Amino acid sequence: MRDAQVVVVGGGPAGSSTAFFLARRGIDVLVVDRATFPRDKTCSEYLSPQASRILAEMDALSAVENAGAAQLNGMRVHAPNGSTIHGEFRGKHGFRGYRDQGLAVRRTILDELLLQRARDAGARVEESTRVTDLVRAPDERVTGIIQMKDGEQRELHSRLVIGADGLRSVVGRRLGLIRAQGWPRRIALVTHYSGVDGTRDFGEMHVEKDGYFGIAPVGNGLVNVALVVPVSRAVDIAPDRTEFLESWIAERPRIAAMFSRAVRVGSVSATGPFASSAKRGWAPGAALVGDAADFFDPFTGEGIYTALRGGEILADYAAEAARSSATDDAPLRAYEKARRAEFSGKWKVERLIGAAVAFPALINRAASVLSRRRDMADLLVGVVGDFVPAREVLRPGYLLPLLFARSARA
Repeated sequence: MRDAQVVVVGGGPAGSSTAFFLARRGIDVLVVDRATFPRDKTCSEYLSPQASRILAEMDALSAVENAGAAQLNGMRVHAPNGSTIHGEFRGKHGFRGYRDQGLAVRRTILDELLLQRARDAGARVEESTRVTDLVRAPDERVTGIIQMKDGEQRELHSRLVIGADGLRSVVGRRLGLIRAQGWPRRIALVTHYSGVDGTRDFGEMHVEKDGYFGIAPVGNGLVNVALVVPVSRAVDIAPDRTEFLESWIAERPRIAAMFSRAVRVGSVSATGPFASSAKRGWAPGAALVGDAADFFDPFTGEGIYTALRGGEILADYAAEAARSSATDDAPLRAYEKARRAEFSGKWKVERLIGAAVAFPALINRAASVLSRRRDMADLLVGVVGDFVPAREVLRPGYLLPLLFARSARA
């Protein structure tokens, strides 16, 4: 007996998107999450312009906007040498997304809205339910989950289990699919402030020699603040996260000026290390989506879009798998092919950006060029905004000027 055709582990954007599109296809889907919603999540809270298309498809876009989400016109990246990359989503590169603006909104708002849309589509949801392991058949095929709820252990059986449970995915680890990459190993401190000067309708990244600092308004007068540093700084962070973050800000005059009248709202959370990926996005009877399948680095801030889009892609193949025979893995193999076709170009761009951020000489060269070439800056921001194909910035004609240009400043 099955408790559901598909069990989705994780009720964040990846899990809600997957469950919504599965339920809309008539699949009996159950979402389980250890949290009780609404719940906060350590995240940059940014949604690229193309994420609005999926929100609209889920009938969630208006609700997100009405909840006070900030609208972002583009991104600014400040390099160590003082050069600034200014790129806009509505640039003159000839590509257009679903919207000309990105969004930024608290995860306490977004996640609850998306999970409710999955419920509205027909998905069942169990909150406060911790998944501890997978149920397997004698041939090692996944046939369900083992969960703890109210102190009691219980098995749930399904045709397919989907791991949408984030960077530390229990599903992915139990399957032996998760692998940590050796570089770059970074951790993040994230919180919110009010009263930050100079934050309007752009997200900002300040790249320093020892890390980078992200600022983005998230609506209702709040600003998301994220400091990302090498994992080697963990020993310095451990005694007091708040003191480390505030000292880091105070030691940098350009950033400190923006926070001269700011007030921190909420505690400082830590997450990481990053640079985690799955050997593949499936195993017999199971699939991975969102951060559980791949999370390289938070610099480009595309985790939420990748989660939403990944769920949308997976739903077609998961529905087929749920209706097929118990030993038919062809739909999941097809999902892996589709996943790589969709995201492989972006993975390359993310790794190139990760390398540039890690080495000041590289980011200084790139910023010196892009600060003078708005057309190239808009193109890069369009790729980060998910509506310009990654191939546009992977061409030699685009990359060579960035790699071999001289920095305009010392």
